[in-house]
Amino acid sequence: MAASPPVCDFGWKAPEFDLPATDGSRYSLGRIAGPNGTLVMFICNHCPYVQAVLDRIIRDARELQALGIGVAAISANDASAYPADSFDNMARLAQEHGFPFPYLYDETQAVARAWGAECTPDFFGLNAAGRLQYRGRLDASGRDPAPADARRELFEAMVQIARTGQGPRDQIPSVGCSIKWKA
Repeated sequence: MAASPPVCDFGWKAPEFDLPATDGSRYSLGRIAGPNGTLVMFICNHCPYVQAVLDRIIRDARELQALGIGVAAISANDASAYPADSFDNMARLAQEHGFPFPYLYDETQAVARAWGAECTPDFFGLNAAGRLQYRGRLDASGRDPAPADARRELFEAMVQIARTGQGPRDQIPSVGCSIKWKA
């Protein structure tokens, strides 16, 4: 079932976390944060919306990291109900695709709840002070291949945040699969 997050709550202070990653390390928000901002993405393995844009997420993450923006992805889905989203399968996906960012596991779903994550993918673009400035979509593609001329909305927003500390005022929410909450 498709879900969409609320519009950006500009200035919302992102809560700290400490989660295990598929690379064997643990990461906090402070460890991930870049000098020019931070992008935290809630994704999962099985969602067709994520699968459709994963190559562009990886491309944009690499380019944003080069601009001093920290990047991480978090999976919070109930892996007992959705085995494709298990930690082992997360590690496999990250390795197969060469994720340039840590892929974190929120097994208790406490971080997803604290952040108000709604869907996969759900993007949280923070400025250097850790304040929310972007809660929009990657681009206009949804679950379809992106047209060659698709505007890179997330990338452009994060570049603006890195330069000015402020996100664009006009944002279109992401659309994706709902987070698979535990009963």
